[in-house]
Amino acid sequence: MKATEVPAIDGAFLFEPTPYADERGFFCRTFDADVVRSVGLDPDAFIQDSLSRSARGVLRGLHLRSGAGEAKLVRCSYGKIFDVVVDLRTDSPTYRDRAFFELSDETQVTLYIPAGCAHGFQALTETADISYRIDRAHDPAEDVTIAFDDPELAIPWPLPVTSMSQRDREAPSLAEALKQKES
Repeated sequence: MKATEVPAIDGAFLFEPTPYADERGFFCRTFDADVVRSVGLDPDAFIQDSLSRSARGVLRGLHLRSGAGEAKLVRCSYGKIFDVVVDLRTDSPTYRDRAFFELSDETQVTLYIPAGCAHGFQALTETADISYRIDRAHDPAEDVTIAFDDPELAIPWPLPVTSMSQRDREAPSLAEALKQKES
């Protein structure tokens, strides 16, 4: 497994596994504490694993947490997604920068998203399963959502949106969400 820094988002990393393929399929390690530790992250800090399944065109996000935020590892274990990270840490050298990724079951690449960054994705395949490893227990009172189509962010979502949660549909602009994040 190899760790690569994401230049557009300070403190973000891609963890690329080394798959072993043969006539049966493939095997790869999707988490390695030593590799995570090698880039200065504490592998024991991750306390909760979650899984979501989405159909093609479904959009989830943009989400982040207020207060101390939430760091996470995200991987598309089945299918393919267009993944988005927006740095909203005011003290970061990449503040308000965006990064886009295609995560898929073919590569099993894991994306590390630092606390204070917004995250969202759109499913590109008929089924997309996304695995999350999170460093804090979820507290719905800290949820912050940003409009996926905020003109300031101008995210180039690749497909028309087929479905999203009511919370995501009613999300405020980036400017309003930043006010909420600070309170």
